[in-house]
Amino acid sequence: MKTDDLRIVKTRPLLSPAILAEEIPLTDTASTRVYEARRAIEAILDGEDERLLVVVGPCSVHDTKAALEYATKLKPIADALSDALLVVMRVYFEKPRTVVGWKGLINDPDLDESYHINKGLRLARQLLADVLELGVPAGTEFLDTTFGQFYADLISWGAIGARTAESQVHRELASGLSMPVGIKNRTDGNVQIAVDAIQAARSRHLFPSLTKEGAPAILETTGNPYAHLVLRGGSETGPNFDAASIESAVRLLRAAELPEVLMVDCSHGNSEKDAARQIDVADTIMGNLKVSPIRALMLESHLVAGRQDAPVTYGQSITDACLGFEETEVLLYRLADAV
Repeated sequence: MKTDDLRIVKTRPLLSPAILAEEIPLTDTASTRVYEARRAIEAILDGEDERLLVVVGPCSVHDTKAALEYATKLKPIADALSDALLVVMRVYFEKPRTVVGWKGLINDPDLDESYHINKGLRLARQLLADVLELGVPAGTEFLDTTFGQFYADLISWGAIGARTAESQVHRELASGLSMPVGIKNRTDGNVQIAVDAIQAARSRHLFPSLTKEGAPAILETTGNPYAHLVLRGGSETGPNFDAASIESAVRLLRAAELPEVLMVDCSHGNSEKDAARQIDVADTIMGNLKVSPIRALMLESHLVAGRQDAPVTYGQSITDACLGFEETEVLLYRLADAV
């Protein structure tokens, strides 16, 4: 009697990370930009750089042309504000789903459930290379624990999301990533889970994964000293960017003997899923920057404000609603003034 692969309909070949890197190489210029952005983010988290880190961009990328246009428009603003802000573009390729739904550009680049994953990986790596060519550092969420091997060399800031902060394999993954990694509080608002995850991510781990050549291997990590807390609000606790919530989060970090450093995600639970309220969240934070442990913000923003169910309007999100680019620009200038 057959006992294996009873529910596997088809097996398709997956290209190796090494082959993709040969097709779309990391240039010397891009490598230098990634390195410098990572070091600058570390300096901000360490308190050695007084700028504010701002990770800003679409909720998710479904159209690489629109994403590259966003990066092109963001670049001169980032340069103009570079004395006060370190701007990193949010370039998210994977979407965790509460039940089911579109899983992101890598999994389903054609938006039709055809799941041409090799195509999606090529599109993702090429977009990151193009964004770096413009001189804009990129940040992304690491969801599938193998996909990072295909493009992590192009990423300056990483995230472990609210749905995976409690996952042991994601904590292990974060411990081996080469860039600073923000870990979000759980979707219900539980912050202790994220603090536990940060402790785990800062520790040594051994776990099975893939090599760049696509071979199975056991990876050993040193731990990631720049794993840090991201407050994103919660379904049960509500927003958690207010002074009392910040103080509570700091107490948890202090009790765990972790650096008292925070990023606030202005979207999700903190905006109560109203994209325009991200501005209110940022305004509150701006008023307390001098005495706040907040070193970084995240904003969901696209060329066109709002969201749509199908990709009809160019430059508008098909997942969470986003700020429009013009209001994002105004907000970034105000943030720089506050810093």
